[in-house]
Amino acid sequence: MFTKNVYSYLFNSIIKRQVHANANLISNCVEVINRNPRNLERLRIARKPQGYHLEKQFRNFWHKLQITPHKRYVVGEVVHFQNGTVISVSTNEWALKKQLYRQYDSMAYIALGKVLSLRCLESGICELHFDEEPSSKVSLLLEQLKKNNIILCEPERYIHPYPWSLFRPEKPWETQE
Repeated sequence: MFTKNVYSYLFNSIIKRQVHANANLISNCVEVINRNPRNLERLRIARKPQGYHLEKQFRNFWHKLQITPHKRYVVGEVVHFQNGTVISVSTNEWALKKQLYRQYDSMAYIALGKVLSLRCLESGICELHFDEEPSSKVSLLLEQLKKNNIILCEPERYIHPYPWSLFRPEKPWETQE
């Protein structure tokens, strides 16, 4: 008798807690909190810093690839314009150092490109800004980035057109299928 009441109580509580359609959830939703700080950059509507036209370093980017060769190793970094270094890879890291014969030759640049592209894709960064003139070793690194689906130019920022504008750019958040 006691177990019969427990089972009926559990069965009734499970029926009451059934998941309903998304329309019911949306109608009860009061506010939406975006927990991804890079969401506006992915939608191409975040502000890009303009900088000044007389500056030596051009600052019109969200994420920039910086390659710094040292005497005995190489460092590759992805730098965000506000927050500084987001991803950093060095041939001086133990895992890479043990796999390489030298930490600054062409194979080191290739390995650095593979690891950097893997870390970029894991963190959700697909486009990088790179504006330097590549040397022969840096071009090997860039080839590895391109081979692993990293785009080396960032898309243009979407600017909402005025009502009287003739040119209407495609909205990046709408897909045409």
